[in-house]
Amino acid sequence: MDASNFAGPLSASQGPHFPPRVRRGEVRAALLSLLSEGPRNGYQMIQEIQHRSQGVWRPSPGSVYPALQQLEDEGLVAGEESGGSRTYALTGEGRRHVDARVPGDPWSEVARTLPEDMMELRMLWGRLSEAFGQLTQVANPRQVAAARKLLKTTRRSVFAILADDDDEEEEQEP
Repeated sequence: MDASNFAGPLSASQGPHFPPRVRRGEVRAALLSLLSEGPRNGYQMIQEIQHRSQGVWRPSPGSVYPALQQLEDEGLVAGEESGGSRTYALTGEGRRHVDARVPGDPWSEVARTLPEDMMELRMLWGRLSEAFGQLTQVANPRQVAAARKLLKTTRRSVFAILADDDDEEEEQEP
């Protein structure tokens, strides 16, 4: 799992919330599923898994590239150097394997391992990230200044939420 999947306890009453669970073989299934749609390089597959899981799952290069190498060794995919990167495509044997054994939507399986409130929080973060990307491309100086102020305030507010200790509140109650 990679560090971009944030985690940590929300409160004592809610219990810990961990990163989404990726079962053994799900990276492999996701790669094969994507390659069934057409050739891609490793980076494109990482990005697409993140997009399709709504930001919940972003496999690390350390899990993707060894899986691609294993798939290549098994004759299910073929890699070809192209424009400075390696592009992978299913072989005939790989196509038959996908048709017979690979579920079509492994990213949803991973996303379902998160509680609904955490999934919503991640989706909101994704939407904010999209808005920020747009802002960095078209904002005028006044909009940049307003956004900078909002982001500083929001960061402080998030840390204030994290600093809120439910145990202290319970101790103060009569």
